Amino acid sequence: MKMESSASLSPLVLILFLSCFAVTATAAQTQWRPGFLYTRSRGRCTPQYWGSRKEAWPRMVPQTSTVAKVFGSRASERFRSDMTLLEATAQDEGVENVFNGLLKQTSAALINSYARKGFPYSAWEVKTLLIQALVSEEAAALQAKHFSIANEACN
Repeated sequence: MKMESSASLSPLVLILFLSCFAVTATAAQTQWRPGFLYTRSRGRCTPQYWGSRKEAWPRMVPQTSTVAKVFGSRASERFRSDMTLLEATAQDEGVENVFNGLLKQTSAALINSYARKGFPYSAWEVKTLLIQALVSEEAAALQAKHFSIANEACN
């Protein structure tokens, strides 16, 4: 009786062993494509996304709102007074001006603060942090990076 049970177990053990080997071999082959199996859909909070008009903007910040009206007089001193938020989000990334990069990320962060539940910054914080970051290029670059990280992490 012991012979029969061990004889019936050996094909089962062999099948289990081969399936583990096949899974390991498949995983080894896909390692050259990092993130292929675990890719998450991101980008619904980036300036590029909001600039593409794929989704309706929140009513609190229409696309035609000017930077001067939304962020105040300090922002209008640094940027064109007639620039809209849509233009700010769609700015060319190749521009070397750190303040333009700050405005681009800040505009997306402001929209996200209204449109995305759980976004780490409130609208008031976004506006305040922009004004504070306008004091120097270093402050602008650092704040743009912080907003960029929040915008990229958001869904």
